[in-house]
Amino acid sequence: MKRNVLIIGAGGVGQVVVHKCAQHNDVLGDIHIASRTLSKCEAIVRSVHEKGSLKTHGKLVAHQLDALDVEKTAELIRTTGCRIVINVGSPFLNMSVLSACIATGAAYVDTAIHEDPRKICETPPWYGNYEWKRRAECDKAGVTAILGAGFDPGVVNAYARLAQDEYFDRIDSIDIVDVNAGDHGRYFATNFDPEINFREFTGQVWSWQENRWTANKMFEIRKDWDLPVVGMRTTYMTGHDEIHSLSRNLDVPNIRFWMGFGERYITVFTVLKTLGLLSEQPITTAEGQEVVPLKVVKAVLPDPSSLAPDYTGKTCIGDVVKGVKDGKKHEVFIYNVADHAQAYCEVGSQAISYTAGVPPVAAAILIANGEWDVGTMANVEELPPRPFLQLLDRMGLPTRIKDKDGDRPLTFGARRTGAPKKAGAPATAD
Repeated sequence: MKRNVLIIGAGGVGQVVVHKCAQHNDVLGDIHIASRTLSKCEAIVRSVHEKGSLKTHGKLVAHQLDALDVEKTAELIRTTGCRIVINVGSPFLNMSVLSACIATGAAYVDTAIHEDPRKICETPPWYGNYEWKRRAECDKAGVTAILGAGFDPGVVNAYARLAQDEYFDRIDSIDIVDVNAGDHGRYFATNFDPEINFREFTGQVWSWQENRWTANKMFEIRKDWDLPVVGMRTTYMTGHDEIHSLSRNLDVPNIRFWMGFGERYITVFTVLKTLGLLSEQPITTAEGQEVVPLKVVKAVLPDPSSLAPDYTGKTCIGDVVKGVKDGKKHEVFIYNVADHAQAYCEVGSQAISYTAGVPPVAAAILIANGEWDVGTMANVEELPPRPFLQLLDRMGLPTRIKDKDGDRPLTFGARRTGAPKKAGAPATAD
C-alpha cells in the first residue's frame, strides 16, 4: 500500500487537494505541500488546521520548491518518503514532476495536459506530444501515472467510460458540457490561473468529428443547453484535454467540448486578444523593459483564489452521450452539480477549484489501496470508473443520471461492468 502524499501547487485547486487529503490521511498518511512560494503553502496548512480537516494525527508540512528542478523535486520525494505525488501546479511542470516520479518510483497524478510555455494549441492529439511518449519509461520503472484526473479532464472521462460499459451498445457522440452558473461579483476575473485560462482559448478549437480532427475558431460554434438546476445556458465549442485521449481510447466518432461563457467574458477576451495582450511572446517597452503581455494581464487580474468568499451559484458539468441501446436510439446525461458557497464553507475555495481538486485525491486513494495502482501510464477512461465515482460520491461530488426514465443519482450496488480495459494502450501518437 502506497502512503504519504506530496502535493505540488498552492493555488485554489491545491488548497482543495490538501484539505481533502487531510480528511483522508488515515489512508494517505503524511501530507506535504510544495510550491515556489512558501507563504502560500503555509497559508493552506493554517487553513487545514483552522477547519479541523485532519482526520487523524499526522504530518502536514509546507515546503518551498521549484518543481522545474527535477533533482530537487526527486530529493524532496525521497526525504519526505512520499509514494504518491499529486501535481496541481502549472501544466508547464508536468514533464519535470513526472521525471522526478519515474526517478523515485513514486506514483504520479495530474489534472491537465503538459504545455510548453512557448507554444499554444499544438497539433492534436495533445497527449501524444508529451505524456504518451513517456509511457514506456513508466512501464520500465513500474510507475503508476494517472493523467488528467481532475473533473474535465478526469471525471468526465470516467462518465464516458461508464456510458460505454453500462448504458450503450454503440456510442455515436459524446458532448462534454461545462457551465459555471455562479457569480463572483467582479467585473472580470478568471476562475483559475489567467495565463492558463487564456492560452486555452487563443488558438484553434480542435474537436473530434466523424473520426477525424476538425478545426474551428474560438466562439465560432454556439449551442444552448437546457441543464438540470442551472437551466438554459449558452455554450461555445472549444478544444479541451479530454477529447485527445477519449478519441484514442474509446471507439466514438464524435467527441466535442462545450464551455459556457457570458457576453462580458467574450467581449473582454476579444479586446485583449485583438490588442495583442494575450500573446505569450516577449515584447520590449519604450523604456527597454522586456515583458510578456499575457503575464502582465495575469498580474493585473484578481487572484482566482480571492474570488471564493463572495462566490454564489452552482456549476453543472457532464457528458451528453448519444447512441444505440438494445437496437433503439438512446441518450443519457451523466453529470454533477456543485455549489460555490458550500465548497467555500468546507475547504475555503470556490466550486471550480473544488471540482478540479477533489478527483485527484480520489485517484490517490485508489492508488493507495491498490485499485488504480496499475504500474503504468493511464488516462482515466482506461481505468474502472465505478470505484472512482463511488469515492467522489462520498467526497462531495455525487454523480447523477438523466435519461428517458428521469433524473436520479448514480447508484452503487453490484457492478454491471465486465473486466476493465487494460491500461496502457494505445501508447503512440499519430
